[in-house]
Amino acid sequence: MGIALTAVACGGSSTADEEPAVAPSDASADATTSPAEEAPDSTVDSPAGDASSTTVDPIEDGTELSLAIAQATEPWPTDWTNRTVGLDEFRLGIGGVDPRDRIPPIDEPVFEPIASADWLDAREPGALVQFGDEIRFYPLSILTRHEIVNDRFGDVPVVVTFCPFCNTAISFDARVDGPTLRFGVSGLLHNSDLVMWDDATTSLWQQITGEAVVGDFAGTQLELIPTSIVSYGDVLENFPDAISLSRDTGFGIEYGANPYRAYSSSTSPFLFDGDPDPRYPALSRVVGVTLDGNEKAYPFSVLREQRAINDELAGTPIVVLWGGDTADALDAAAIADGEAIGSGIAYDRRVGDQVLTFSLGGADLFTDDQTDSTWTLLGVAIDGPLKGERLSTVTHRNEFWFAWAAFFPDAPVAGE
Repeated sequence: MGIALTAVACGGSSTADEEPAVAPSDASADATTSPAEEAPDSTVDSPAGDASSTTVDPIEDGTELSLAIAQATEPWPTDWTNRTVGLDEFRLGIGGVDPRDRIPPIDEPVFEPIASADWLDAREPGALVQFGDEIRFYPLSILTRHEIVNDRFGDVPVVVTFCPFCNTAISFDARVDGPTLRFGVSGLLHNSDLVMWDDATTSLWQQITGEAVVGDFAGTQLELIPTSIVSYGDVLENFPDAISLSRDTGFGIEYGANPYRAYSSSTSPFLFDGDPDPRYPALSRVVGVTLDGNEKAYPFSVLREQRAINDELAGTPIVVLWGGDTADALDAAAIADGEAIGSGIAYDRRVGDQVLTFSLGGADLFTDDQTDSTWTLLGVAIDGPLKGERLSTVTHRNEFWFAWAAFFPDAPVAGE
């Protein structure tokens, strides 16, 4: 099996009227070769060899951008002098001038009842967002091609994001001090993670953290909205009244193919500087939990053994559950054929005035010690005194280990 990428770095070479240039190609490389080591088959000049160039272009305060980034971003009104990270930490993933939205976000999402999304295989992964009284499923077969959905839950603007190179699905409230921001794909990466841009100031935002790192909004933190990566079948079974993002995106794309074939089985993350933290394989997965500025990682390898980890973070009692047959979206040529990797989901384990303690109760079922109620992986009580109750999801990500360790190097890790 080989890695096939036709464009790089959370970006592509198409215009907003074309299919993103992340469509699978026939080119392949040895499975141990990372995308960063492979010459992409792109319709524009790839910047992969230039992104870390020592040739620089000074900006007003004497700091420096790489020549490739300076040329690509020349039309941007971004205030590069206002920043929270070093400019030399960015890498360019799309060649040509002004790479913004070469992978176009979805600005007018169309939804369908979850049962009508039967074009999806039961194992196919997607981002599950439960906000207020609404439950929405965003298939990764669509998100791998667009990475950003600018959506609304009632009166609240919500941006739903997915970075394939870090396997991070996370959502945010798109309001900053009142005004609603529209977000897009900048074409830049930081620690291999998607860097977003906003249409008001062209500030640059880190997808994993939701923080603006360059521009007028630098230092501003978006409010994170809990988002899980789960299978279509689990959502259909647990939330039959949910809605799913439709293939009717207006871009004419045949969704379902994996633009990043064999990436998750490679040994090196894409356009990542330095050496990944050696404690775990770079592209192994963790459940990274964030609560009130506190973080902790729960490796899938530990979760597979324990299945339920009861813990406390930032004074909140939580439980991290693992199970399911969720397919790896970054494995096989067709997402539906991806290796089963399961889902790791973090919940607040308080229901009413009770703090529950969970343990495995059967195949992808869990029981609480306090009431002996039976719960599904998606946090729904299906039997016992608490039948009908739902656990509240806390902010977490099913991200690759290298990304977690790069952004939260000092955070504790379960099992250590």
